[in-house]
Amino acid sequence: MRVVCVGGGPAGLYFAILMKGLGEGHEVTVLERNPAGVTYGWGVVFWDDLLDELYATDPATAREISATAFRWDGELLAIEHRDPVYVEGQGYGIGRRRLLDVLLRRARALEAEVRFDCSVEDPSQIPDADLVVACDGAGSRLRQLHHGRFETDVHLGRNKYVWLGTSKVFDAFTFGFVETHAGWIWCHAYGFDADTSTFIVECAPETWAGLGLDRLSHDDALRRLEQLFESHLQGHPLRSSPQGDNGLAWRNFRTLVTERWHYENLVLMGDAAHTTHFTIGSGTKLALEDAIALTTKLSEGSSLEHSLEAYAEERQRALLLTQTDARFSAQWFESVPRYLNLDPVRTFALLHERRSPLLPRIPPRLYYRLHQATHEIAALRTLRKWAAPRIKALYGN
Repeated sequence: MRVVCVGGGPAGLYFAILMKGLGEGHEVTVLERNPAGVTYGWGVVFWDDLLDELYATDPATAREISATAFRWDGELLAIEHRDPVYVEGQGYGIGRRRLLDVLLRRARALEAEVRFDCSVEDPSQIPDADLVVACDGAGSRLRQLHHGRFETDVHLGRNKYVWLGTSKVFDAFTFGFVETHAGWIWCHAYGFDADTSTFIVECAPETWAGLGLDRLSHDDALRRLEQLFESHLQGHPLRSSPQGDNGLAWRNFRTLVTERWHYENLVLMGDAAHTTHFTIGSGTKLALEDAIALTTKLSEGSSLEHSLEAYAEERQRALLLTQTDARFSAQWFESVPRYLNLDPVRTFALLHERRSPLLPRIPPRLYYRLHQATHEIAALRTLRKWAAPRIKALYGN
């Protein structure tokens, strides 16, 4: 099969790896619009479940990602002027450029062809192929050219956010909240190598405008944010881009849902097919899972049409819960004042419950009491289940 992937992000490169790894003589070409070594964004986050999937599908890639990933331990809620709250747990961060380098080397080692500086604005620019995979991001040009075929719905989130980096290394995944005269502003921060962290800043649009972030220059806006998050950054600077600070890209998150995932021999993958709010940290995982699913379906020997239908059906079904979780997670952060008047322990508990569809409908204090009671009942049931046979062994019936 001759395959062309339009987009050299994680989805396209991992799909190329898996297709070449099938050992059936597939020709795979990846067309990336950016120059080699250029990418946007800082670090991405993932957990052990993604590593397990990578080990199951391409152990060589999994080993290198595991070896180079930064491990962060626990989660920290730090509300200014209140005692911080820490909960145990672990996850990983990896620089987006580092991840792409790993995938690129592996794809080329398997003899996939990767071309840089190849912007595709029209299907006529795509080499002749049996299958064209559009993995060119949420603003996919190929999807837009066939908008009526894919039936895409886009929902614009309310909050403003900007993706930054810093030399302050956060060893725990940190939610840092600061109250200002214009309202709350907060960060989502996590380390992704020994020298750097992702630092996402988010706030309501009224706060964004009230702090002047809608009109400050690039440098002045960064200095303003550094002042606001001084207690979290501890003197470390913020940067807007790994390639140089050329502008602050404040955005409203675009949640994209696509009804149909393929048209003729064109199929969507990754952000070109779906996006989920960054507050659940699943974008990279879902893109790689798309690549795994599509490769699996193509390897089963059915017709191309049937394989693409099966792929779309499987991934849409798998995404239902994640997209629902992401919607409620985004809603939690769009309602921050509702939760920050609680003590930090309760706020953090409800932050962890942000995927619940009941939370927006129940007063936070009542939800917390019900949540605690449910956990206590579950703990008592576990204790009873553990104790019953031991008591019986000691005392008989």
